[in-house]
Amino acid sequence: MQALTKVIDGIKQLDEEAMAQTQKYLDSLIKPLGSLGKLESIAVQLAGISGRVKREVPKKCIVIMCADNGVWEEGVTSCPQEITASQTRNFTKGICGINVLARHAGADLRIVDIGVKEILNHPQILNRRIRPGTWNMAHGPAMTRAEAIQGIKVGVDLIARLAAEGYGLIGTGEMGAGNTSTSSAVLMGLMGCDASVAVGKGAGLTQEGFLHKQQIIERALTINQPDPNDPLDLLSKVGGFDLAGLTGCFLGAAYQRIPIVIDGFISAVAALLAYKLQPLSRGYMIPSHRSAEPGVDLVMRELGLQPFFHLEMRLGEGTGCPFAFFLVDAAVKIVAEMATFQTAALPDDYLVDIRNECARNGEDR
Repeated sequence: MQALTKVIDGIKQLDEEAMAQTQKYLDSLIKPLGSLGKLESIAVQLAGISGRVKREVPKKCIVIMCADNGVWEEGVTSCPQEITASQTRNFTKGICGINVLARHAGADLRIVDIGVKEILNHPQILNRRIRPGTWNMAHGPAMTRAEAIQGIKVGVDLIARLAAEGYGLIGTGEMGAGNTSTSSAVLMGLMGCDASVAVGKGAGLTQEGFLHKQQIIERALTINQPDPNDPLDLLSKVGGFDLAGLTGCFLGAAYQRIPIVIDGFISAVAALLAYKLQPLSRGYMIPSHRSAEPGVDLVMRELGLQPFFHLEMRLGEGTGCPFAFFLVDAAVKIVAEMATFQTAALPDDYLVDIRNECARNGEDR
């Protein structure tokens, strides 16, 4: 716990001076003030993270945390448990959705076995397994508190390794049968909300299966009585190893001052856990898409973030991250390559005309 506390306490707020300088520089570019919208917001956030107005297009990596969940035994998903191991192997073959999208975005992958039930021996899969899956949260705690901390440390250490390898932008993905159930349980515990707004159908449940899933999650919370003010207690009692690892990724990225992208619902719940452990970590998070899982809206409201894309996606694996990577690259290039009024040698009255037009249209700046 001492090592984790050091990381949590070592996370610092964004560099406000660099952010102000970047906003001033954006306002000097040959465009109406604020006309590039959220690209400008991303550029300012990146400056706050790095402490620099300009930076190079970052080297990218998506981390996929893979683990099984004991609650699968309760029939909360239509997927066979074997899908966790099977799909984890498939990631190494380059044939999955995340492989295609990551290649398209120029991003690397790190596939992590943090608790898959089946033993996986593959050179492309990092063995960080805590044990072969969590216990069934419908009958008691999913893991011990020590295991929850160990899982978070897996993520923290991996981000430190990626930082040393020169990666400057991280994506978050996961694989694990039953992990929408654990994520919903954690969300309900953190927010005190009802299953009707926090639980989705996951991998295509029938209506009957969906109602059963809600009941199992409610039972798990009733049996375990997690402390809503203690994220580690919640994670250990109704969470998953993949959630723990991703929580560590968000904390580790903030500690290393690296921007990190939230994928879908499960990734978002991990981001919320990180935020509850250290609110300053939120400044390093970049949302990607709005998952089709309903609980993601609660998470985003709590984090004060808005997903950039509404693609009705619910695959997981980190598949939303490559889309956000394109926005980050665009924001970096706008600052690095776009001309200012001074360098473009435009007349001063042209700048005045643009700013007057902005004022007439109700622009803030």
